[in-house]
Amino acid sequence: MPDKYGVLQDKYCYPDTDVLINLLNIRDADLLAEAEAEITAVRYQTYLSSVRPLHDFTFEHLQFLHIHLFQDLYSWAGKVRDVDLAKGTTRFCTCGRVEAEARKWFKQLAALAQIGSQEELVETVADLFCELNIIHPFRDGNGRTQRFFFEELLFALGYDLTWPEISQQDWVNANISGVELDLAPLITIFRQAIAPSRE
Repeated sequence: MPDKYGVLQDKYCYPDTDVLINLLNIRDADLLAEAEAEITAVRYQTYLSSVRPLHDFTFEHLQFLHIHLFQDLYSWAGKVRDVDLAKGTTRFCTCGRVEAEARKWFKQLAALAQIGSQEELVETVADLFCELNIIHPFRDGNGRTQRFFFEELLFALGYDLTWPEISQQDWVNANISGVELDLAPLITIFRQAIAPSRE
């Protein structure tokens, strides 16, 4: 049975299952999802950011955040995936190109410091978010890590990023639209989410 990424069998899963091999040796997909949610929530709440300058937001920092969230669950936390992934009709970056594409993507972040208006920032961030989602560097946990990264990135730029309460399906649909070159749904989400920092 293929897992949520359409991978029938790869080295990340227990043989003949769609359950990711994990440090807790949980063999049930639903139980693993519950454990993931609980453990990463605790890791998220206990994180203390030391990143401030924009140039500190590197691919290595994204990897560090993935390690921070998933270190209790997966031995491959923070490591670039080496299988190709797809979700539905969306194909993510070929695994052999992930690191090169990610490093190209991170070079774009310096331009964020030159943005003059909040609306321009919203549109640029929506585009960057969509591009990083397509790169999808890790075997799993990309969404949580990416949202975590953008919260910290926006804070460094003087903004708070508070995700609006929308359904998981609306979130998925917005990301699919972005892949299909329609950024409007993601822009709407980020317009609601981004506000000048109160600190």
